[in-house]
Amino acid sequence: MRISSSNPGSSRRRVLQAGAAGLAVLAAPAVLAQAAPKIRVGYWPVAAGLPFFAAVDRGYFKEAGLDVEPLKFAGAQQVMEAMLSSRSDGSSNGTGSANLAIGEIAQPGLFKIFCTNPSNAKFVLDEFIVAKDSPIKAMAELKGKKVASGPGIQNVTLCKTMLERAGATGASVSELPIGQHVAALAAGQVDACYTLEPTGTVGRLNGTTRVLEAGVVARYILGDPMAPWHGGAASLTTEFIKKNPDAAKKYVAAYARGVELVRSKPEDARQHMKGYTAIEGALTAEVPLASYMLYNEFKPSDLAYFQKFYDLFTDKGIFEKKVVVDGLIYRG
Repeated sequence: MRISSSNPGSSRRRVLQAGAAGLAVLAAPAVLAQAAPKIRVGYWPVAAGLPFFAAVDRGYFKEAGLDVEPLKFAGAQQVMEAMLSSRSDGSSNGTGSANLAIGEIAQPGLFKIFCTNPSNAKFVLDEFIVAKDSPIKAMAELKGKKVASGPGIQNVTLCKTMLERAGATGASVSELPIGQHVAALAAGQVDACYTLEPTGTVGRLNGTTRVLEAGVVARYILGDPMAPWHGGAASLTTEFIKKNPDAAKKYVAAYARGVELVRSKPEDARQHMKGYTAIEGALTAEVPLASYMLYNEFKPSDLAYFQKFYDLFTDKGIFEKKVVVDGLIYRG
């Protein structure tokens, strides 16, 4: 067999091209392995989202090699709907746990919770407030009164149930954006509001409202003022976790750094509410901070209280079927 050498330059070029192509093929997996997927995370502007805000601002996600895009929504329901429609890959803390459960019922296996923000009489988030000069001194005195509730099925269901259990029968409940609660009380449009912080702090600082009772869900729904109410949760969609298991682990670890910052250096962490919420100025230092519980910190009692909260919505017919909390927890 005769090998032609009439054009040695062409032969060399072919050899070099083939070698380069081979190196490209070998290098491709490494390049693909390093490419981080964009993680779109829904949040709404409440203080409970602080660990997420801090992790974004302090570069914890970037340090983990992650590309995280915060998506702002008007409420928890919109955050859940974005996850259902694959427009978002997860939720930050502060997203209503009952709203997430409704998404789970609509699409079983939708998400996994890796961090909650439990509140109670010590870690205040939920409260009833009245006008500063209101004669109302106890929850039972709201009997037959006009009460505004934060919008959404979670807030309204909780508000109505707590009023009933506190003996305030006959109270009329209407939905009202939380940002309007202080003004509505000041104008005498309602007698009380079931609201979430920082509303109570805003009203106190401007001298128009006072807290009637705080930590109300723990007391009237869970039966113990110090019980953990897992009313909000950070999550990732199951689809994202399955497609990107390594990125999911890195994301949860970086998010946990945000939680640790809030726990160990709360005053430093507070500044990260600016830009994500309406909280700024003196309010930044005054608003109560939520507690946080990571997926690997849940004890059986925590799961039991979480389940008791969910069971309320089943009993009230809000959930079409029982949602089991244990199956929704991220396992790492």
